[in-house]
Amino acid sequence: MAASSNAEQTQLQDMEEEDAGMEEREMESEEEEEGMGVENSDEDEEDDSSEDEKENEAEIQRLEEQLSINAFDYNCHVDLIKLLKQEGELFRLRKARQKMSELFPLTEEIWLDWLKDESRLTEEEPNREKVYELFERAVKDYICPDIWLEYAQYSIGGMGSPGGIDRVRSIFERAVTAVGLHMTKGQMVWEAIPSHEEQEMLNTQLERIHTLFRRQLNIPLMDMEATYAEYEEWSEHGVPEMVMRQYKNALQQMEKCKPFEEALLVAEPPKLAEYQAYIDFELKEGDPARIQITFERTLAENCLVPDMWAKYTTYLDRQLKIKDLVLSTHERAVRNCPWTMGLWKSYLLALERHGADHQTVSDVFEKALNAGFIQATDYVEIWQAYLDYLRRRVDFKSSKELEELRAAFSRSLDYMKHDVEERFGESGDPSCIIMQIWARIEALHCKNMQKARELWDKIMTKGNAKYANMWLEYYNLERSCGDSTHCRKALHRAVQCTSDYPEHVCEVLLTFERVEGSLEDWDVAVQKTETRLNRINEQRAKAAEKEANLARHDEERTEQRRKAKAEKKAQKKVQKGTRAGEKRKAEQDDYQDEWNEDAGPKRHRGNSDQTTDEYMETETGLFGKTAPPGYKPAPPAAKKTLQGASAPSHRQNDDNPELRNDNSSVFVSNLAYTLEEPEAKLRTLFETCGPIKQVRPIFTNKGSFKGYGYVQFESLVSVPEALKLDRRDVEGRPMFVSPCVDKNRNPDFKVFKYNTIMEKHKIFISGLPFSCTKEQLEEICGNHGTVKDVRLVTYRSGKPKGLAYVEFADETQASQAVLKMDGMDVEGNKISVAISNPPRRSVPDKPGSSRSTGDMMPRQVYGARGKGRTQLSMLPRSLHRQNAPVGKVENGTAAEQVPASTAANAAGEPKQLSNSDFAKMLLNK
Repeated sequence: MAASSNAEQTQLQDMEEEDAGMEEREMESEEEEEGMGVENSDEDEEDDSSEDEKENEAEIQRLEEQLSINAFDYNCHVDLIKLLKQEGELFRLRKARQKMSELFPLTEEIWLDWLKDESRLTEEEPNREKVYELFERAVKDYICPDIWLEYAQYSIGGMGSPGGIDRVRSIFERAVTAVGLHMTKGQMVWEAIPSHEEQEMLNTQLERIHTLFRRQLNIPLMDMEATYAEYEEWSEHGVPEMVMRQYKNALQQMEKCKPFEEALLVAEPPKLAEYQAYIDFELKEGDPARIQITFERTLAENCLVPDMWAKYTTYLDRQLKIKDLVLSTHERAVRNCPWTMGLWKSYLLALERHGADHQTVSDVFEKALNAGFIQATDYVEIWQAYLDYLRRRVDFKSSKELEELRAAFSRSLDYMKHDVEERFGESGDPSCIIMQIWARIEALHCKNMQKARELWDKIMTKGNAKYANMWLEYYNLERSCGDSTHCRKALHRAVQCTSDYPEHVCEVLLTFERVEGSLEDWDVAVQKTETRLNRINEQRAKAAEKEANLARHDEERTEQRRKAKAEKKAQKKVQKGTRAGEKRKAEQDDYQDEWNEDAGPKRHRGNSDQTTDEYMETETGLFGKTAPPGYKPAPPAAKKTLQGASAPSHRQNDDNPELRNDNSSVFVSNLAYTLEEPEAKLRTLFETCGPIKQVRPIFTNKGSFKGYGYVQFESLVSVPEALKLDRRDVEGRPMFVSPCVDKNRNPDFKVFKYNTIMEKHKIFISGLPFSCTKEQLEEICGNHGTVKDVRLVTYRSGKPKGLAYVEFADETQASQAVLKMDGMDVEGNKISVAISNPPRRSVPDKPGSSRSTGDMMPRQVYGARGKGRTQLSMLPRSLHRQNAPVGKVENGTAAEQVPASTAANAAGEPKQLSNSDFAKMLLNK
């Protein structure tokens, strides 16, 4: 039976082999028949691939050329690395990665790709050291668990080499020290260690495995229950009581942290708010190691947020104070955000604090000057920090350090003049703080008053001679280090030149002569001060007279308009008073006209003095009453219809003025004059906001709709909802919705919805094609971050201006959008992109108004933009400083200076200052 069975199996195998041979021959014949077609297909594929290779090579050459021009183009580096990896250009790929790593910290993704490529290419033992060096560079950029785990796994492959086991243990130990506290990913590193030890040294290193388990169970980690169960099963003598107690404490800590970890899991990148809450929690807990790992996790995902780096470095400076950790973190901070002056300034202080050598500090300062700050004042501050450092090095008994300090002061002034002013259009140091410090050092430490006076002469020639506080700074320096002759000279010059507070310097001069002067000196001082004050009073009187004349002319024009309005109404009454029946109608029309033309504009952003020109203030400025495009006067029949339908209902409501309530009403404007049934239309638009009490569209005397009206709600809570409908498109025009305010009671009330200060999370785009829609812009900007809002700027008619504001989730995304979108081509138009920095409103002052034009800060003019990704100088620069610069005294506190706008009242009279006010402006002798 067995033999027959074997024979049958053999026969079956032979049959199967014959069938397989038949199938192979059939397949070969089919391949021969299709051979020609396959060859043609291969040729087509080769042609396509060759074309793709040519395109990729051309793109690679373009990117390399662009980087040769601007090496700081971050995105260009990333694109080049992707293309080279795609093409398999290993040598050029290694070179491109090396260049990028020299300029920027690399992301976790780029590092892992690079490390894996190098690990495969250098499997030979002599080349492993190069990979180890590369891993060491990688772990310094960011604290990333995946990189540490890859490093540890790679080290296992070198265990056979001399000292390999010790190196593996060292790397694993460093890994758990660096990322073992990582709540979500630290578990992977811990788990890799026992498995390695079990494989290699299970019989000889049991105590080491116990120790590793105990250390791991002492740290709050996700899924630590499984680790405890594993240890409980692995340990022959059970879990020691001390380990169990530590495990329970860690478990309690993990429960506290769990809500923050869960919030991070569901949050959208960059998760800055969630990380900030986590950091605040850890700071209250006070565990330095956990605070450090939380900061590191935050910065791994938010490496371009300067404020987060500043918080981290400040914590390290004030709490841990570990030299290597502090300095390496400062270095990483400026590499990630080189455009932030505050990070460089903190770095210089940290270097000095930890005793770095002079050459290192100088090199860091030179790098800071080349970092590309975004405003002129940044360069002043970084120079001040470096000069302070040099001053603290000077013994003032040795000439070497002193000469270096003087050379640095001289170089700083040249740098401000030739580099900063040419780039930004201003020095950034209008009060000449650097020269003031230099002069004080020369006077106090070097006893060189001649040099100090030369410096103060330069300060005064730079437009500072008109400020009293600058003269008082110089006067006090002379009092401290000079002589009475030069003090008197300084005060005499101050009396002649000061234009902001001449009374102040006059009083200081008279006080000085009372204490130290002769009778002749007193007489000269009295004569000079009286002459100067008389001249000042004459100038003020002329200015007051001029202002009064302007106010009188304005009043006369207002009175003329009022009379013309009254005469016009009187003529209408005469024309309509021929019939008794029409007379009553004319009186009603007059009352209606008064409500429309007087009360209406007074209740919204208009001008109550004009009857035909109601001005509406919107984002684009002041607009007059201009008929919309395509407007045609309504035919008489239509006017009668309007007069008979809408107007009576409106008058019926207005006949009861006590029913009107401005607090529960909104003013609606910029509607089309041809809007049919405006009352019904407005009711439909606003009924979703809440119950409506009445709708009052405004009509002319002839019954045509004026394009604006009032909507009154039954409840005050409906008004905020109604204001949200502002700029809603109504028949092709943006509808304006604003609060209803009585302008007689609130003359300074002004509605302006949008900010007039720098908004770092919002970008301003100009040069857009008029056909660009909100959806298209959202799609374009969505590639560079989370878009929260898009606003296209239009004219009153709804026609686009080619401008837009786009709000991002945070400042970092907005900055990246500026870098990537500026100069982008959109439908053939080259757009310009900058951080939103709207100009301040420039509204003429009314006669008698408390506002002064001096309160309006002029918008600054800046120079050319900087280069490269690190230079966010393409952002608009906002240097908000007063027109009258504030001087600083020797200890760094500012001498108080009253703004010019408050120094004089509407009549031009000077504001009297008390003796205490004068004393505050003087320095201590």
